Amino acid sequence: MDKFTTLTGVAAPLPMRNIDTDKIIPARFLKTIKRTGLGKSLFYAMRYDDDGKERPDFVLNKPAYRKAQVLVAGDNFGCGSSREHAPWALEDFGIRCVISTSFADIFYNNSFKNGILPIKVTAEQLEKLLDDAGRGANATLTIDLEAQEIRGPDGGVIKFEIDPFRKHCLLNGLDDVGLTMQEGTKIADYEAKTKAARPWA
Repeated sequence: MDKFTTLTGVAAPLPMRNIDTDKIIPARFLKTIKRTGLGKSLFYAMRYDDDGKERPDFVLNKPAYRKAQVLVAGDNFGCGSSREHAPWALEDFGIRCVISTSFADIFYNNSFKNGILPIKVTAEQLEKLLDDAGRGANATLTIDLEAQEIRGPDGGVIKFEIDPFRKHCLLNGLDDVGLTMQEGTKIADYEAKTKAARPWA
């Protein structure tokens, strides 16, 4: 997966609580196992009306936020059913970071494994970030993973916590497959020894 080091991008405000995975990517779009092409269906019911036309009042349909890379959302983001398609859809749209006061555990874990940084902040910090994100084209945040900082458009800085191992994986672009491949030499050595010891196997 792509490395996550420092991201500077437009932040879109979505101050709704309990945004579940079906809102993020509805079940009818889960027929694919490809990680690409899901961005167009992200938040489908909120982005489009019954005729498939864009709802102009939805934040990601507004000109200033069409290329948002950061999402500032309400409590309990990613709750509901466990579907890896949720972070796939966010990443395919261009969202690399989601900021909230809390996340559902499965979504939180899936995000790290798919190159998305979920950041937990306090309610007070979220209000400040929602205010920053409400500035339209000027709603630019810088997410510095190495320093564990969110830097706002007015120069304000919010520090955040992250598990060191997850931080290492994001900084180096390592998903589960990438972590396994780091042990490629040891795996090859083991297979060679096993083949020599049990040539019939």
